[in-house]
Amino acid sequence: MSDARLDGLTSWHADWKGLRVAVLGLSVTGFAVADTLAELGADVVVYSESADPEYERLLPVIGVRSWIGPLSSVPEDLGGFAPEVVIASPGFAPSHAVIVWAQDAGIAVWGDVELAWRVRDKVVRADGTPADWALITGTNGKTTTTRLAATMMVEGGLRAVPVGNIGTPVLDAVRDPEGFDVLVVELSSHQLWYLGLQSGPDRLSPLASVCLNLADDHLEWHGSFEAYRDAKAHVYDNTRVACIYNKADAATREMVEDAEVVDGARAIGFDLGVPGPSDLGVVDGILVDRAFLEDRRTSALELTTVAELAAQGLAAPHMVANVLAASALARSVDVTPTAIRDALRGFRLDPHRIEVIEIAGGITWVDDSKATNPHAAASSLAAYPGAVWVVGGLLKGVDISDLVASRGGSVKAAIVIGVDRDAVVAAFSRHAPAVPVFEVDADETEEVMARVVELAAGIARDGDVVLLAPAAASFDQFTSYADRGRRFAAAVRERIGRGTGGEHDPDPAADPSPGDRP
Repeated sequence: MSDARLDGLTSWHADWKGLRVAVLGLSVTGFAVADTLAELGADVVVYSESADPEYERLLPVIGVRSWIGPLSSVPEDLGGFAPEVVIASPGFAPSHAVIVWAQDAGIAVWGDVELAWRVRDKVVRADGTPADWALITGTNGKTTTTRLAATMMVEGGLRAVPVGNIGTPVLDAVRDPEGFDVLVVELSSHQLWYLGLQSGPDRLSPLASVCLNLADDHLEWHGSFEAYRDAKAHVYDNTRVACIYNKADAATREMVEDAEVVDGARAIGFDLGVPGPSDLGVVDGILVDRAFLEDRRTSALELTTVAELAAQGLAAPHMVANVLAASALARSVDVTPTAIRDALRGFRLDPHRIEVIEIAGGITWVDDSKATNPHAAASSLAAYPGAVWVVGGLLKGVDISDLVASRGGSVKAAIVIGVDRDAVVAAFSRHAPAVPVFEVDADETEEVMARVVELAAGIARDGDVVLLAPAAASFDQFTSYADRGRRFAAAVRERIGRGTGGEHDPDPAADPSPGDRP
């Protein structure tokens, strides 16, 4: 395959017939890629270590072959197929044997998002142009901000849809026969790493983009924090209208400063302070826009108030920041302040994101199972100072010491779960030795949260909060963060249903003792 032909494959209507493509992975993303390419007439083989049975059954129906087996080394079948392009699902790290082989062999390596951008003109708007794209990334808050921005745009009269890492592949939206005005695309650092490999004349060029924040995460995938940061920075590449950054996070400002953007693109800041011109911020409890109006030197537009956000469970500081970022994205496509305010009045957070499960016996039980890294957990702890903190799981190569040093000393107690308990307990021993620490060493998934709630009920008193904010992935003991959160909620409700109401257990024998410290 010549570079010239690949450079020409920038439209649904280009000649994709016969293009030999190896698709890596057979989950929702891999199937969307294979299905799209099959419709375009490409010659496709899917390579995967495992496969959803339904997807595997459908592949021959759409005319796609598959190879299911170990991918720790390059299969002979793959070498014999001699793909002209490899399109990888986001789980395939840069160090994966097949990715290294393809790059060493000079084979083009794409992600699903690049393919979606190339074929984005399958369905166009009335003016003949494809949908605009707004990109969202960050260590935390991506999904909430993506949903918020899409909701605001829909309220503003646009056909908009949240896609990407949020769950719906971008390719599914591109192929929707009804079409859209805006695709609000949540991107993981994995997807952005693949976008960073782009070359050619038609690289992805979003209308607006934002990196919400940056902290250690997915270091085992990227290999270093610097590589993780560099991947996140690709969100701003070729932005046309608005590069939105977090004024409270210097790394995001530096990304914008270093980005190669389209002439005329503006830097738009947001934080919880009083905004300057070209910023969004908060003045006396009012969220305001000083970026998207003519007289931004002396005027501001009111978007909503912190009091109104509180009614929707959005008043925690990190949630207010997410609202401001989403508002900036919505304003970049001319959504009115009134529409933003109306959208927020009907918005509800996803489950497992600082979700109050129950308030009983004076104790508030909060599920933030989606806090899968230290940065997210820090935001939760800031919202609930003095909580009984349920923490731990699979740390993904991230050092939790800084989080414990900065936030751990203010919690009432820590209940530690997961396979990486030793690292968490050691961090408390070094940085917050006065905090009582309890370990849950249950081996069975069904037992973990029952024991957590038993311990928490023995610690918490009237007015306390029990906060599940693990700062770690869930896959050591649960199938997902949602499974972890559901089991926590079920254990809380089961205990309350027994009539304890989550109150302190009066039986001294039931009072837990701190686990041994290393």
